[in-house]
Amino acid sequence: QVQVVESGGGLVQAGGSLRLSCAASGRTFTTYAMGWARQAPGKERESVASINWSEGTTYYSDFATGRFTISRDTGLNTIYLQMDNLKPEDTALYYCAIAVRSPADYDYWGQGTQVTVST
Repeated sequence: QVQVVESGGGLVQAGGSLRLSCAASGRTFTTYAMGWARQAPGKERESVASINWSEGTTYYSDFATGRFTISRDTGLNTIYLQMDNLKPEDTALYYCAIAVRSPADYDYWGQGTQVTVST
């Protein structure tokens, strides 16, 4: 079993920055990847960014490219999402996820952390 816990959400003005953290614990020794997704009210959940655990290769959705940066600390089993130049449309519940059975799908998800960007 794996537990995933996000932190770092909050309220920020447009143009501001936030840094989200996600710590994984439990049976994480076969981690393939971790990533972030978000879901705004009335919308489907969408991928934000992901990172390959062994190589550190990163992937970003178009809206995140150039504004968000995902990073990892393998010793702490933790990933981060640095979000800069935030926009009101970035307001959403941000989820962290981990893939431990295969690189194709995430197996465990956190409860989410709320990010609200005001105008």
